[in-house]
This record gives sequence, C-alpha cells and structure tokens, in this order.
Amino acid sequence: MTGSPQAAISLPKLTLVVGGARSGKSGYAERLVTATQRPRHYIATAEAWDAEMTARIARHRADRGDGWITHNAPLTAAATLAAIPAEAACLFDCATLWLTNILLAERDIEAEIATLLTALTACPAPIVIVSNEVGWGIVPENPLARAFRDHQGRLNQRLAAQADTVITVIAGLPLALKGADRCPK
Repeated sequence: MTGSPQAAISLPKLTLVVGGARSGKSGYAERLVTATQRPRHYIATAEAWDAEMTARIARHRADRGDGWITHNAPLTAAATLAAIPAEAACLFDCATLWLTNILLAERDIEAEIATLLTALTACPAPIVIVSNEVGWGIVPENPLARAFRDHQGRLNQRLAAQADTVITVIAGLPLALKGADRCPK
C-alpha cells in the first residue's frame, strides 16, 4: 500500500508525555519527535546496573531504530539540553529515571530540578519529555520509596506547569490534558 508522504508536525517548546509503566508513553513520544522530520536527539537517563537493565536499554534502542543521536545523561541532562541544536527535536526519556539517579547520588533534589527546568526553557529545540505517573498505586512501605514518589509527583506537576502541551498515555492511547485539541497519532 502506498500513500503520500506525511507532512511534518510542529511541536511546541515543551511537551510532557506522562503515564504508567509500559503504558506506551515512550513509543508515543518517539513518534512525535520523528514526525517533526527534524534531526532527532535522544537524552537517555537510564543506567545499566544489571543484566536485565542492560537488555532493556538495548531493546529500547533497537525499537527506536536508526537516525537518533543518543546522549547518555543519567545525571547531566541540563548540560546536555544546552548542547541540543535549534534545528533538532529532542526526546528526554525519562524524567523518572533521571530523578532516581539524582536521589541515589544524594544530590540536592530541589536545586537539580530548578536547574533542569531552567535548561528546558533555555534549550532552543522543541523537547518532548517522558515521565512516569507514580502516584496511582499503593503507598510505599519504606521512607526512600515514599520520598521518591513524593518528589516524582512534585516534579511532574512542575513539568506540567511549564509544558505547553501535556499528554497522558493509557493502554497505548494518548489523551491531551493541556494545550492540544487532539493528540497527533
């Protein structure tokens, strides 16, 4: 089946794609960035701490396919955003793992979040940032997990406030929450 080429979409300055684990949010975000037909930059925040995570990262990269410039930035997302060229489109995947890395490195979380938010504003390229919604489950049984859940919820609120468009993905289906009449497929 042949069809006419798809017209490039235009992304706003900042799009937040949020949802639960395995909801389809990363795939949706990748399609958004690809549809811009701009050079694609990918800020990867995952760290391969074990064999399972190494395999997961490799699958994610394979699923994404060729044509992406990948920046491994588990702790340096803000500096990496500063290097993204204006003619590109950027996917930051994901804020949840970035925050995990910041928490485990025992960095000043509020200062790091403020730096990230400033970098998102300063980046000249449109950015799609992926984040997990972690607040719909049970209350974690330990203080570290509760602290993480609380920090992640506050980070998502701040990202959503700054974003031009916020889309949630549930069961692979996008739903616009802010700034879009409908979600691009």
